[in-house]
Amino acid sequence: GGVGKTTLAQLVYNDEKVEEYFDFRVWVCVSEDFDVVRVTKSLLESVVRNTTSAASKVWESDNLDILRVELKKNSREKRFLFVLDDLWNDNYNDWDELVSPLIDGKPGSSVIITTRQQKVVEMAKTFPIYKLDPLSDEDCWSILSKHALGSDECDASKNTALEEIGRKIARKCGGLPLAL
Repeated sequence: GGVGKTTLAQLVYNDEKVEEYFDFRVWVCVSEDFDVVRVTKSLLESVVRNTTSAASKVWESDNLDILRVELKKNSREKRFLFVLDDLWNDNYNDWDELVSPLIDGKPGSSVIITTRQQKVVEMAKTFPIYKLDPLSDEDCWSILSKHALGSDECDASKNTALEEIGRKIARKCGGLPLAL
């Protein structure tokens, strides 16, 4: 956690070229309590809101089959980007139930998953996989000094003690941008 998975996905999701390329984009925070009905409802409500001018209908049904049929109908022949943020569930059957309605999407449709679990990556068979590594101590110091001092260059002659303390703090953050 804190290495920047969600931040990177947000940068992609909010990029102007990405926005122009897709007919619609949907972001769903999944979290540890994965519920395929809840996630499918969230996707469906966002898709309907993005594809019709009518007010969004709140889907009352908890019948997964009905929800999946509606999701398939509303995303068919559209180029979509779905972001499933913070996915923890590595149950293949749950995953298959969630993504099977998306098969008829227009070529170029994509699903981005953020997760810290290697088992989730293996289950979803995502491609390509981007594994984010912690930052180097030098990159950590650069970020910390930019935020703390308003510059990535500390005047060594004036702030030797400050830089030394700052570099220790940067190392203690373990390469995690969120901690910095």
